[in-house]
Amino acid sequence: MLKNHGKNHREVELSHGKLHIFANDEVFASMEDKVYHMADNNLQIPRNVHMSYTPDAHVGIGTCIGTTAVWNMRDGFVSPSIVGSDIGCGMRVHLTPLKKEDIQDKKLRRELIKSIEKFVPANERAASHYKNIRVEKIVSEGLHGLPPEYIPDRYTPKQRKSLTHVEHAKFDFDTDFLEQIPDKMWSRAWQQVGTLGGGNHFIEIQAIHIREENREIAEKWGLEDGQVVIMIHSGSRAWGGMMGPKYTKTFKEAMSRWGVGTPDPNLVYAPIDSDQGQQYINLMQSALNFAVVNRHMLAYGVREGFKEVFGSDFEAPVLYDLMHNYALKEFHRNQPMMVHRKGTTRALPAGHFLNAEAYKETGHPALIPGSMGTSSYIMVGAKGGEKNFYSICHGAGRVRSRRATKELITIDEFAESMKVGTDEEVLVNQRTLQSILDECPQAYKDVDQIIDSIEGAGLASVVAECKPLAVIKGV
Repeated sequence: MLKNHGKNHREVELSHGKLHIFANDEVFASMEDKVYHMADNNLQIPRNVHMSYTPDAHVGIGTCIGTTAVWNMRDGFVSPSIVGSDIGCGMRVHLTPLKKEDIQDKKLRRELIKSIEKFVPANERAASHYKNIRVEKIVSEGLHGLPPEYIPDRYTPKQRKSLTHVEHAKFDFDTDFLEQIPDKMWSRAWQQVGTLGGGNHFIEIQAIHIREENREIAEKWGLEDGQVVIMIHSGSRAWGGMMGPKYTKTFKEAMSRWGVGTPDPNLVYAPIDSDQGQQYINLMQSALNFAVVNRHMLAYGVREGFKEVFGSDFEAPVLYDLMHNYALKEFHRNQPMMVHRKGTTRALPAGHFLNAEAYKETGHPALIPGSMGTSSYIMVGAKGGEKNFYSICHGAGRVRSRRATKELITIDEFAESMKVGTDEEVLVNQRTLQSILDECPQAYKDVDQIIDSIEGAGLASVVAECKPLAVIKGV
């Protein structure tokens, strides 16, 4: 049964509960049957409070990417399947003093890409440049565990945006659980601090256009028309990646003992207050710490690359850092709840108590990436977002698999979408487009339709549109 609430909000009655979908007519019509089967599987986890899809929803492992799922803390559940494998994966944006015309020259942009690559390992097997960073410090203390030289604004302690303009600088947890981490993982994580990773992770240099209706907010955030910004997408690398298979196995064994199950072997869950639940929740927090530090160090490397090209005085303060793969205790409806977001972004409105202090007045920037050849967006949450626990999309969302993309999309089509050969060409760090064909814009939904769905649902509005100028992809 389908109930249309209007404003791009539909409620679908499935066999085991209700699924809320926030999408315009075109996006809703394009959703495949399997996403509903996956939602119904998820709804078999008892006592669900809320389950929804954002318009970028698409099939994942155990749970669709684009899912928000909520349980009460007092009698609820946590699911590694609904968090996803790249724990803490998220977005970060830095502001620069440059305008688009300052880097319009393609030779200069190529020089900038090469310079950034000196400081940012983009190869999957490349090792971290930061050997004096102690993994035990950063997974325990987040950004506060970094050596002082990596906090660029440490000399102005009252304006340390590195620590204040982020969703969380430190996630607190019981560090005794770190004793469960195998020795080889500590070494591997040490090699990966400040590394980009592959897949859909990227560093993108963009030029922004302010939306007139939100110009006042943009000015308060320090945004200007034509300004060059740096957008970064990455996560917790192997540190978070190890927890997916580890806890899928652990949870499966526990579920078997408890006599419970789901139709999908990749979908597992445990009570929040169980030993398994507490182990996962605590170690997940360590992965969130690793993720925010990893993006911070990627930004540090990018800043060093810009300095090499534009001079040692070049600065690029952070606008915001946030995540879109996690489960967190949050207060909603006057009670504590466990909010899972798998490929969804928290977008809090002005005045919401969970906002970082710097963004109490306006609401925080919600950072939504496009798909390399298309626009990305900086949004701000609306009060109407309460109906979806303040969750919006996390990007465009894949419309076809990597394999299907390689089979169906030609290099010429990819090149055309990147405006190759024109003055507006989006430059990439890879020697050939073939190596990143599976990440071409044609692999993703139309991001403008996704943004239209979110705005039409009253969940958030656009502050700035970000046009890509150059992209660094990991392989």
